[in-house]
Amino acid sequence: MARLKTLGSRIKESAGSRVKLVTPGSWRSGMTSSQRGYDYRWQKAREQYLRDNPLCIYCERNGRTTAARIVDHIVAHRGDMILFWDQTNWQSLCKPCHDSVKQAKEAAGQGS
Repeated sequence: MARLKTLGSRIKESAGSRVKLVTPGSWRSGMTSSQRGYDYRWQKAREQYLRDNPLCIYCERNGRTTAARIVDHIVAHRGDMILFWDQTNWQSLCKPCHDSVKQAKEAAGQGS
């Protein structure tokens, strides 16, 4: 059986090599996550919110108990920092619910 060589020494990855999935003309176009508010202060607030609200609310509504990993903005803040920091606009979600159910609702123009 032939040994496969790793590509590590032949592939160079730069910090800017990640594909960005931002719609042209979007409020977040050309901004880093820190510039959009997701900085150290957010990480601390997020951690505390998840300690206080550890379960996915969508799963709970369907009779399941699932640990939340994401603090989601119920109403998309689109750069509005007052709405961004309004904890009444936050909800705890697991990643599958955030990436499917919540995204589908947003695409349909619905909130929570």
